[in-house]
Amino acid sequence: MSSAPLIELPRLPPLSAGWSSDEGSFVSQRVVTGAVRIVDGAIVALVGLAIALAYVSEPIITRDADYALLLSFSTAVTIGVFQLLRLYDPRRLSPFLGQLPRVLLGWTITLAIVGTCLVFMKAAQDYSRVWLAPWYLAGGVGLIAGRATVSHLVRVWAREGRLYRRAVIYGAGPVSEEVIHQLENDPSSDIRISGIFDDRDEDGRAPRNIAGYPRLGGLTDLVSLGRDSRIDLVIVALPVSAEDRLSQIVKRLSVLPADIKLPARATSIRFSPKTYSQVGAVAMIDLYDKPIADWGTVSKWIFDKTIAGLALILLAPVMAAIALAIRLGSRGPVLFKQKRYGFNNELIEIYKFRSMYADRCDAAATKLVTKDDPRVTPIGRFLRRTSLDELPQLFNVLKGNLSLGPRPHAISAKADDRLYGEVVDNYFARHKVKPGITGWAQINGWRGETDTIEKILKRVEHDLYYIENWSVLFDLYILLMTPLSLLNTENAY
Repeated sequence: MSSAPLIELPRLPPLSAGWSSDEGSFVSQRVVTGAVRIVDGAIVALVGLAIALAYVSEPIITRDADYALLLSFSTAVTIGVFQLLRLYDPRRLSPFLGQLPRVLLGWTITLAIVGTCLVFMKAAQDYSRVWLAPWYLAGGVGLIAGRATVSHLVRVWAREGRLYRRAVIYGAGPVSEEVIHQLENDPSSDIRISGIFDDRDEDGRAPRNIAGYPRLGGLTDLVSLGRDSRIDLVIVALPVSAEDRLSQIVKRLSVLPADIKLPARATSIRFSPKTYSQVGAVAMIDLYDKPIADWGTVSKWIFDKTIAGLALILLAPVMAAIALAIRLGSRGPVLFKQKRYGFNNELIEIYKFRSMYADRCDAAATKLVTKDDPRVTPIGRFLRRTSLDELPQLFNVLKGNLSLGPRPHAISAKADDRLYGEVVDNYFARHKVKPGITGWAQINGWRGETDTIEKILKRVEHDLYYIENWSVLFDLYILLMTPLSLLNTENAY
């Protein structure tokens, strides 16, 4: 069986040639293959159930759980057989006609196994043959239709560049060349190199071209491009012996929402196998990982949309009453829109109930709201103390630019008359995930005014802890604790 890839992913042009974050996020192969397994299993079970309900008399269906057990067993057998036939190999999901014979063969083998088991267990007479034959035919059609859909999606995502990880390499030396050759010679690799970066330019020590890839600039250029373009992986190809330089470089790269890895080849020290991860055929040492990746991204998306949708339904009367109170209390719009920093330091527009007089609103937050601030309306004081002014941000969650996590800060927000980024070292690392309507810092008492350096330091400290320890259960805990945290109005003006 050939090991050549059946989804041809092209060598990328350099990031400077126009790749941008608008071109779609990376679709993990793990998520794709897992979703295909779920789809196959759902087709087998639902088609079987539908035909049973349509053709088998009701007493047989309601008498016991025999059909449900058989459908569950058949689903598991189908996925197992398809796995053995390599129908979940990411490289083989694109060509529809190429996988069609294996799908039909796998489904036939599944029914043969199920039928054989029924015979040996002397249970065949308990199931209707009127059900088994149509299930085989309709199930085959359903599986073929499912694979046709998957094949189409995979081809579209491949054209959009969403099925590979865009990688850049920092370091223009022999280690870089070796890593590039290993990745390019590995047909199963989903890595595509987009450029090389190195600061050794003035003395001419860094070549302009490394293994056919251009050197696009230094570390500052890399971080800048990471803000403007989608970079999924940064490979730091420097020897571990350059400890101080390596430490400084990794610290600056840690603000990017990308995996940061060091080739094992960069050091002669050999660690336990558990220390390494594999990128294609290349052993790597993990320096930083994306906080949320693969199925974590899917589960967080589902969690966010579900909670935001339910909250909007339940809180609709409250939001309507607040809107009416704002309209009656002072002139101006009900909602206030403000630019804040979002994921990967990009600017987003968030919604709030207006809590200030319309002619005194400060969209850039150049001056933080203080106690008894004359700019705040009477109803606004109540809304700010209780954080009810934040409720419209549920629409931001549905739009996809807010979640649970670090609160987004206004672009000109200051502590002790200094911008947050100037006060807190590694401040922008908090933008590695989407900002949130509530977060770990807020339920620990660090919400509201951040007029001192200590307050913003504590908030960022809690934000980074959340990023490093994220889980769906952590999000759920934050959500449940948020109402209790609102009782503390010490810093909320």
